[in-house]
Amino acid sequence: MAQAAQAAQGNVFDATSSQIQVEHDKKRRQFVIRLNGSHDRAVLLYDYVGKKTVDLQHTEVPDAYRGRGIAKHLAKAAMDFVVEEDLKAHLTCWYIQKYVKENPQPQYFEHIYQ
Repeated sequence: MAQAAQAAQGNVFDATSSQIQVEHDKKRRQFVIRLNGSHDRAVLLYDYVGKKTVDLQHTEVPDAYRGRGIAKHLAKAAMDFVVEEDLKAHLTCWYIQKYVKENPQPQYFEHIYQ
């Protein structure tokens, strides 16, 4: 019943479902997840600090959606982008640092400035 009440408020969001789509806005240098099609968005911001080097700077998820694994999707998309584009990354964002530590993929470590 509590879930129905949350649905009425419009903030039920299942981060494990296939409905999560991460959009990469290269012009604004950010990864975005639109939450339930509303104006709420989770974002991961980055910037180029060299020709082949990015700084993954900040991840933000609205309070109402925190703790649901949404930032993990942003972090994965950003790290996959770094690998696919053969970039080097500075991990300024504490959440990206945590994500890489909890998901120790060899291809990630090859692309991170230690």
